[in-house]
Amino acid sequence: MVVPIDPTSAGFLFAENRQMPMHVGGLQLFEKPEGAPRDYVRKLYEQMSEVSEIAPLFLKRPTRGITTAGQWVWTQDENFDLEYHFRHSALPKPGRVRELLELCSRLHSTRLARERPLWEAHLIEGLADGRVALYTKLHHSLVDGIAAMRLLGSVMSTDPDERGMPPMWAARPSSKAHKAQDDAEKSLAAVPLDALRTALGITADAAGMPAALIKTLKRGLKNETSALSLYAPRTMFNTTITGSRRFAAQGWEIERLRAIGKASGTTLNDVVLAMCSGAIRSYLIEHDALPDAPLVSMVPVALDAKRSGTAAGAGGNSVGAVMVKLGTDLDDPADRLASIHASMRTGKEALGSMSQLQIMAMSALGMAPSIVTPMLRMQGIIRPPFNLIISNVPGPKKPMYLNGARMTGTYPLSIPINGMALNITCNSYAGDMDFGLTGCRRSVPHLQRLLTHLDDELGALEKAAGVS
Repeated sequence: MVVPIDPTSAGFLFAENRQMPMHVGGLQLFEKPEGAPRDYVRKLYEQMSEVSEIAPLFLKRPTRGITTAGQWVWTQDENFDLEYHFRHSALPKPGRVRELLELCSRLHSTRLARERPLWEAHLIEGLADGRVALYTKLHHSLVDGIAAMRLLGSVMSTDPDERGMPPMWAARPSSKAHKAQDDAEKSLAAVPLDALRTALGITADAAGMPAALIKTLKRGLKNETSALSLYAPRTMFNTTITGSRRFAAQGWEIERLRAIGKASGTTLNDVVLAMCSGAIRSYLIEHDALPDAPLVSMVPVALDAKRSGTAAGAGGNSVGAVMVKLGTDLDDPADRLASIHASMRTGKEALGSMSQLQIMAMSALGMAPSIVTPMLRMQGIIRPPFNLIISNVPGPKKPMYLNGARMTGTYPLSIPINGMALNITCNSYAGDMDFGLTGCRRSVPHLQRLLTHLDDELGALEKAAGVS
């Protein structure tokens, strides 16, 4: 069966090259169940390989040629080979987390083969502490990062005694995994169609578009927080990248971050951004590369449409992009946090005054330069639209289990692009905030140093807020 690829998904395929693989990934760590035999991981791999039917999402491969008039289409892989997509690996001694992160860095650096469905999963043993790791990667044309998280969560349970759960690539009718697979297939394709339906159905929003555009441009020109940034400084992150990746990951207790937020009158996301701000500032100082102007991060935010009363339609949540000034020019951690809080509040208020259609349009306007600039190979020539992306994705609040193995952490791997060599994504999970840092190996040297700086900044914020 041949299915046209929607414009959003096709865009990720067109943008991809050797220096810029366009897949998202995830690393999960699991503790073996009590009394697990020595061959536990091998048996788990065999069980996850015994799949009678593969879900359609995991059989899709992109095709383009004369028969498709040069357009990308999805076709079903008639020669699907699960052993190619799902692999069993072991770490070299001494089996530290360092060896695991190095392996994930290499796996994340390689492009997915387009003659096959665009995904891989690696079950990894050999950690000295006995834990088991699962690294997965899926092309962004197939799913987005949030949908990938939901897919993984759909095959786990809050019950430590539940066994026999099939993997996420198994076809299962009438299950939450089946729903997650359906939602993942719709998540990207629906974006342009929903925007079109909204634009056609709501004339008042369309009529208000010029005013929203003028307001956004005015804020950008005044260097005020909005969906558009015109004052991001050039940094060592905003350069041409290579295809090699480096990945670093660590988690901290959410209660520590919440305590800072409560004491300072800020939000949990503000504290996450302040940790990143202080860590990046210290990292750039180490490299004698800190600009005088504050760095700007693109931060996805969810806006309560019902509460704001401005969104068209039945309410729900609107997702937009805010360009947040990180305060990296400020010495004091408390000042950086206050600056970030003010910037986020202003940005949310700016988007909160718009309808859903206007939010989508203005956020797209702010994101456009980050896509166009690398396509025209103008990174380093013109001012970057923003310096990096920092996103915070909510995850399960309760511990999750995979066939009795307790998940102890879940760390996202994202997509650096030309002109933006560093990406920071966080997942909340069972009382922890798990940070995943993905960077170009050459453009962001010694990326793991940012973990030390994140830890130091958390301590500095606690001291400044009086909660240490």
